[in-house]
Amino acid sequence: MTPEHIDQFFARLAERNPEPKSELSYRNPFTLLVAVVLSAQATDVGVNKATADLFPLADTPERMLALGEEGLKGYIKTIGLFNTKAKNVIALSRLLIERHGAQVPVDRAALEALPGVGRKTANVVLNVAFGLPTIAVDTHIFRVANRTGLATGATPEAVEQGLERVVPDRWKLHAHHWLILQGRYICKARKPDCPGCPVGDLCAFPEKTGG
Repeated sequence: MTPEHIDQFFARLAERNPEPKSELSYRNPFTLLVAVVLSAQATDVGVNKATADLFPLADTPERMLALGEEGLKGYIKTIGLFNTKAKNVIALSRLLIERHGAQVPVDRAALEALPGVGRKTANVVLNVAFGLPTIAVDTHIFRVANRTGLATGATPEAVEQGLERVVPDRWKLHAHHWLILQGRYICKARKPDCPGCPVGDLCAFPEKTGG
């Protein structure tokens, strides 16, 4: 995909959705961090259902710690891997209090040092909570970037580096959300909606579906 095509690709997605938002519900940077940790191998819809009752009670590291691991499990037991996630959320809450004055750090390395927080989660928090132009590569973005030819790579980190190189600066802040929504609703894994795609003519995918 040429630089002109890439710019046009994002311009069209921006025209359809100028201010894309995360589909995870959250109240502050801490609850966003928790929601993203809970969303691993789970749907945003499922996480939002669980946190609708959780976050009014535990929206700070101190309140989450007071709830405790067993208390937290009661709220998130409908989410996959809830035992491990409860352990991680309580542990990261404790570390936020001990290391960061109960604040979520605006620093990728500090975020990745927290239990259950990988590069993707850190990038989501930096982008959504703090407005940094990071690109978190999840399964949707990995698929869309490779399928369209936007940025190909064998690993999420390779795709992230490719996107960092090719996405024009003016589109970087929202690029992550546009690509997630594109993958979630149009460029789906099993049956992409190529006829309904706003960037189909720019896409290099050789097996486009018909109308």
